[in-house]
Amino acid sequence: MLAFETDCHLFDGCGFTEVSPGLHSFVFKPLFHVGGVEFNKPMMLALLSTIVVIGFFWAAFNKPKLIPGKLQMVGEAGYDFVRRGVVYETLGKREGEKYVPLMVSLFFFIWIMNIWAIIPLAQFPVPSVIGFPVALALIVYVLWVSVTFKRHGFVGGWKNIAGYDKSLGPVLPVVMFIEVLSNLLIRPFTHAVRLFANMFAGHVLLLIFTIATWYMLNGIGIAYAGVSFVMTILLTAFELFIQALQAYVFILLACNYIQGALAEHH
Repeated sequence: MLAFETDCHLFDGCGFTEVSPGLHSFVFKPLFHVGGVEFNKPMMLALLSTIVVIGFFWAAFNKPKLIPGKLQMVGEAGYDFVRRGVVYETLGKREGEKYVPLMVSLFFFIWIMNIWAIIPLAQFPVPSVIGFPVALALIVYVLWVSVTFKRHGFVGGWKNIAGYDKSLGPVLPVVMFIEVLSNLLIRPFTHAVRLFANMFAGHVLLLIFTIATWYMLNGIGIAYAGVSFVMTILLTAFELFIQALQAYVFILLACNYIQGALAEHH
């Protein structure tokens, strides 16, 4: 939904509620079908994100040089940021090295999907559709559970998940119930919703001020349209920060979950 899709303006006898964004701004008609599967705009942007990430790193590291060129230098900087700034800091070099490729992939994939929100013609953050954050959170969830039981065994894995600590005495059953509920249900839910909610809210705000700018571009309302346009620019700059931050937070939490899976239970 773009501002120029409506001819409604202030003082034209129509209200802003008639053109304001809502849940309909996140529903898209299928672009085409493949074997009974509908492909809509968010799905195509997610596919393009995959191509962009793979294409960039292939171009950067396909023929690595001892003295890196500009593209290789940018690729190395991004890879090293995730490796040293997130994975090594959370898991340590010895335990974390095997998880670096996954975390680098998740970070840049999520970041690119977020950035579509401010790209002309695309103008939509893919994670604002709940299905995409849920799928990514499930990947981390399955990895966390598998690492937990692989490291500690069946009984030890459940002790780790339940936060078993016999020194807690009579409150141990209550603590274990809360830990199991938190780790197995609440954790993956909040992991997905945190990314979804931020992208959803940011897109709604951008739509509100973008459409309001167009709506008030009439008569004396032009003065108000200017203020709304400035807010659109400021929110776009703020979204650039939030888009990168949410990608960072997602993989940081993923690493924290894995670190908990590797930790020894009491």
